[in-house]
Amino acid sequence: MQVRFFLRSLLAVSFFSLVAQPVRAEQLPSDHPCAGMVKKYLAAVVQQDWKTAAQMLLTSSLERRQRETVQIIKSAPTMTDEENMLAGYNVKGVGELEKMSPQEFYQVDREAWHKKLKLTPEATKRKQETLKITVLGLAEEKDKGFVHVTVRTSQETLTDRIEELFLISFVPDPANPKNYLISPEMKDRPVITPLDGSAPKEEK
Repeated sequence: MQVRFFLRSLLAVSFFSLVAQPVRAEQLPSDHPCAGMVKKYLAAVVQQDWKTAAQMLLTSSLERRQRETVQIIKSAPTMTDEENMLAGYNVKGVGELEKMSPQEFYQVDREAWHKKLKLTPEATKRKQETLKITVLGLAEEKDKGFVHVTVRTSQETLTDRIEELFLISFVPDPANPKNYLISPEMKDRPVITPLDGSAPKEEK
């Protein structure tokens, strides 16, 4: 009996200790600038306006994607495999991809990807016309300046309605901290910061 009482007391203390921890995330109003930005970004993606979308993405994320893609293509076992990987990019060789700016690469990469999907013009138009974007909530990590936006989208093909839930993270623009840019991989890659105080490093 005493053991049971002790365990209950311990659990209660642990629970209240967790509740008492300061909350670092702060809920933001629905009219926060990131709410409008996320709608603009998702609309650009559905409209396949890759130039607009690229301008809203963190350059370092685009650079990483460019390096990784180029390395994969260069590692192709045969020339035929490399040519197949380059199909859709509309370039003469992988060197042209390397010379592009990160934003230019993002545009041709997205265009190449959507060519592979082979959606009919009718299906693409239907998705664009029926797009609905609902911002469910915004939260800020004040110590980091990150803003996380939860969004639900709905769109229709010729046969189905597609609904998706997204978590999109914004970070201060390194060139202008008053502005925000989207960090597309924040929820997919860990942020690794050395304990010696040096700059964060990329995941291997």
